[in-house]
Amino acid sequence: MEHTEIGVVHTSITRAEPEAVAALSTFGVATIHEAMGRVGLMRPYLRPAYPKARLCGTAVTVLLQPGDNWMLHVAAEQVREGDVVVAACTTESEDGFFGELLATSFRARGCRGLVIDGGVRDVAELEEMDFPVFARAVHAKGTVKATLGSVNVPVVCANSLVRPGDVVVADGDGVVVVPRERAAEVAAASAGREAAEAGKRARFRAGELGLDIYGMRGPLGALGLRYED
Repeated sequence: MEHTEIGVVHTSITRAEPEAVAALSTFGVATIHEAMGRVGLMRPYLRPAYPKARLCGTAVTVLLQPGDNWMLHVAAEQVREGDVVVAACTTESEDGFFGELLATSFRARGCRGLVIDGGVRDVAELEEMDFPVFARAVHAKGTVKATLGSVNVPVVCANSLVRPGDVVVADGDGVVVVPRERAAEVAAASAGREAAEAGKRARFRAGELGLDIYGMRGPLGALGLRYED
């Protein structure tokens, strides 16, 4: 499969193991990003369509043409319970590709949310439905249904490669992509990171300084940092 394919729908994809997806769903984007080696983040211009939106699921990918949401309707047929639709565009477009009606269709198929490098609308209705969407823009401008794209091909969404079946997690800190074959490993690393942070949190609450917890004084002194009265 190549991300340049146009006019194809791949109906069979390999998804990350459900247990690993469930484990990843308990962690925040920042934790997963750090645990994975500080990789996988989409660009920060993707923002939640409403406060407190959050999602985690396996990717059904969509390659859209600018100003045309036809392939989102095609993608709905490929969605299974626990999937997240990830939509990229062949070129930049902030038109309102997605709204309340498509969200209703996606939810009926078991979709957990949408990440789109494009615009969305009906945000009040999306919030009322609690259907999480992370988008490039909020824009009332409508779209047409006239041009073929593709479904379930690798796409580059907000500068991040997403393959069908990869795990996508999004919250107020951003959107991160976990390769499907690394899902269990990254979940375990995220759990380890959270455990370590819990210990540090207790030390901060007790009044210790990051200078001492992280052993910063030696390196700072080696660089010539001076304390003067």
